[in-house]
Amino acid sequence: MEEPNKTTDQASPTERAEQELPLGMRVAAAWSWRLIIIAVAAGGLIWGIVQVRIIVIPLLIAILLTALLNPLVEWFVRRGLPRWSGIVAALGVFVAALWALIWLIVTQLREGFGDFSKRSVEVWNEILEWVRHNTLGIPVDQLQDFVDQALKLLEDNQGTLWTGALGVATTATQLVAGLLLTIFSLVFLLIDGKRIWYWVVGFAPARAHAAFDASGRAGWVSVGQYVRVQIFVAFVDAFGIGLGAAILGVPFPVPIAILVFLGSFIPFLGAIVTGGLAAFIALVYNGPVTALIMVGVVVLVNQIEGHVLQPLVMGNAVRVHPLGVVLAVTTGTLLAGIPGALFAVPIAAAANAIVSVLVKKQWQSGTDPAAEFHRRDQVHRVAKARAKSVAKHARKGPIA
Repeated sequence: MEEPNKTTDQASPTERAEQELPLGMRVAAAWSWRLIIIAVAAGGLIWGIVQVRIIVIPLLIAILLTALLNPLVEWFVRRGLPRWSGIVAALGVFVAALWALIWLIVTQLREGFGDFSKRSVEVWNEILEWVRHNTLGIPVDQLQDFVDQALKLLEDNQGTLWTGALGVATTATQLVAGLLLTIFSLVFLLIDGKRIWYWVVGFAPARAHAAFDASGRAGWVSVGQYVRVQIFVAFVDAFGIGLGAAILGVPFPVPIAILVFLGSFIPFLGAIVTGGLAAFIALVYNGPVTALIMVGVVVLVNQIEGHVLQPLVMGNAVRVHPLGVVLAVTTGTLLAGIPGALFAVPIAAAANAIVSVLVKKQWQSGTDPAAEFHRRDQVHRVAKARAKSVAKHARKGPIA
């Protein structure tokens, strides 16, 4: 038998106070304390990541490289070849490509760097001379002071600009340690990534394994798509700007294209910096008219990227709105400098995919993928050990 509802006189003082508050205020208060707890937890997580940044950043780099190289490894496995052969091939291709880019930059710039520095000083002096005789009313001393202040500001904040809160290396020892950790993490993720993933899934409650696994896999697919599409976008940017520089007769078109390719992995910021460098080289060697045309080429290529490649290719791959990309990159840069800008978009893409799966409940209820994986893995190990034992006895031959 249901109890009758309490009247106002029968309610406790706390209940009467809650009933006097408007519904909107009670809802706002409920949201507020929950948001405060989430903010505190997020702040604590960021603080913890900063404390172990020498581990976190190499691991994130290894995860991105794994997403890039794993399809090649799986291609070898699908054709019945040993997994180690695919790993060796993938790492060999990656190292060869990286070495080729570095070799091209060094060989192209080695002979012309001294001349570039000399001509840069000459162009700056010409600009100062033009300002001294122009009718704009800008004192040359004031312009020089402005440039000196800008350079001093850049020098004072270069640590924050290049590393940020999540800077990886402050010493050569930390740099070497981070590099070795990245290599080891990459190799083991390629060798045993699935077992590592289900080991992580095992930390969640058993009833949450299915949701955890489905959302994590969706995030992983999104990261892999982002990495592969970003390489294509970076190649288009590099080809367009490098071709424009070559047609205009700007020196160092190959290093310019390579720098644009590498810079394009940092959305927006990388394109601006590398495009500005291309325009500056054109100004130094070819004059202001060619520099302005070079700026037009950079703007045109970036417009093609922003209005064609990003919506049609990148948008379909990672399902993140361009505004979301801008906000993610800006937030990542403010929190962690260059590393934050580099990882902002893949993290946002993975988070978007994870939330989408959780909201739509796109997993099979009542299943435990971690337990099923460990069961199949155990069966495979037993079968493999039995096959080795049979082969060993076969090699010994019949006993006389």
